[in-house]
Amino acid sequence: MSQKNVRLEVMKHLEKDVNTLIQKYLIPPETIWQPQDFLPDAREANFTDKILEIQELAKEMPYDFWVVLVGDMITEEALPTYESWLMDVDGMDQVEGNGWATWIQQWTAEENRHGDLLNKYLYLSGKVNMKEVEITTQYLIADGFDIRTGRDPYKNFIYTSFQELATYISHNRVSEIAKKHGNKQLAKMCKMVAGDEMRHHNAYSEFVDRIFKVDPSQMMLAFTDMMKKKITMPAIFLRESGGKIGTAFEEFSNTAQKIGVYTARDYVDILNKLIDTWEIDKITNLTDEAEKARDYLMKLPSRMIRVAERMVVPDNNYKFKWVEESRV
Repeated sequence: MSQKNVRLEVMKHLEKDVNTLIQKYLIPPETIWQPQDFLPDAREANFTDKILEIQELAKEMPYDFWVVLVGDMITEEALPTYESWLMDVDGMDQVEGNGWATWIQQWTAEENRHGDLLNKYLYLSGKVNMKEVEITTQYLIADGFDIRTGRDPYKNFIYTSFQELATYISHNRVSEIAKKHGNKQLAKMCKMVAGDEMRHHNAYSEFVDRIFKVDPSQMMLAFTDMMKKKITMPAIFLRESGGKIGTAFEEFSNTAQKIGVYTARDYVDILNKLIDTWEIDKITNLTDEAEKARDYLMKLPSRMIRVAERMVVPDNNYKFKWVEESRV
């Protein structure tokens, strides 16, 4: 049987538990928080007063903070791209009764709230050029992104396990910065988004763990392959109006690293967490090829941390079209 067919069999085997996993990790729309829970209600008489309050608090936030918050928001707004990518993964066919397709639809529906919340907040803050932000968002959805997984469900679950934890770290750190500057409401918004990301990380991490139990060698090879290719962020093709693909992402990443929102050290810490969570060192019944892959994974964090320690973040004071410094 081909590796693809084995993967399809494994996905079918695990699909019987998807409904249970949905109940465990996802929350119904009537129960989960919604963006309006944190934003002024336009029906209320004090609507304009609430906007003025948001704008007063926004004045305390520095330029680099706005750059990172905009980049995070644009990443969250690109949900149509993520759903269309995952729906093309082997075993997740959009046919009636496919549990994996149901998972993807409900997961992306939860994720959609993040972009809605941050977009509306940025608009009300008066601190960013929303048209430039919207141009970048449209570009990102149109350009797609390179996550190097193909249609392989194993690699895609490795990617989402890693990426959900990375977005948790980013949103949580943004929350901490907002709180430090006295913006408790924005801090709470970002904290709620971060909580969702951690919950989603736990879900995808469990998916991988279940696959390790039934197809350990191929899952180990998939994990190793993804780490050799490196985990790219969803917004890797980020660009501004008139700009080249990737330029804005590089500068956004530098800014995030400069203010400590997401760093090269965080990348290594995530890898270590995944190795520990999946107990990579204890997995048995591996082929010789998979054993070599395991050895590579176990040695990788120490090699990567040496590289991270030597990294110097460039301070070239790039100016984004999203954020006009004179307004901050």
